[in-house]
Amino acid sequence: MRAVLPAAAEQLLQDIHKTYQETSQIPDDLLIALRFVFGPCAVQALDLVEQHSITCLSSPSGRKAFQVSGGSGRRYTCFTSCHYCPCPAFAYTVLRRNQGLLCKHILAVYLSEAMGVTPVHGVSDQQMSTLLGGTSSL
Repeated sequence: MRAVLPAAAEQLLQDIHKTYQETSQIPDDLLIALRFVFGPCAVQALDLVEQHSITCLSSPSGRKAFQVSGGSGRRYTCFTSCHYCPCPAFAYTVLRRNQGLLCKHILAVYLSEAMGVTPVHGVSDQQMSTLLGGTSSL
């Protein structure tokens, strides 16, 4: 079960999902709303989606993690179940200063999922446990 975003953000992601499935694009009004709700990280998140920087790792037990290759080339393992990313921007902007809902990496995951363009790679439960333990990236 995924943690819940504010209603406006959830509705926006649902609208993006529906529109993208029908037209294979996100219209300007939804892009403007995306920028309004999520701030400047929205554009950066869309760039990550466009660059195919997001991969879903899924284990037989149903656990999921997402790996996002950031602009610097570093790979971040994000968890949508709790809206968590280990990047410095998330720690500073979201957690410490409470100035944003999400970092660009988590938003990129949500957008990629809404658009239906996230590749899924199966991993064993053991590999997922290692990943969840923070000892490795896959």
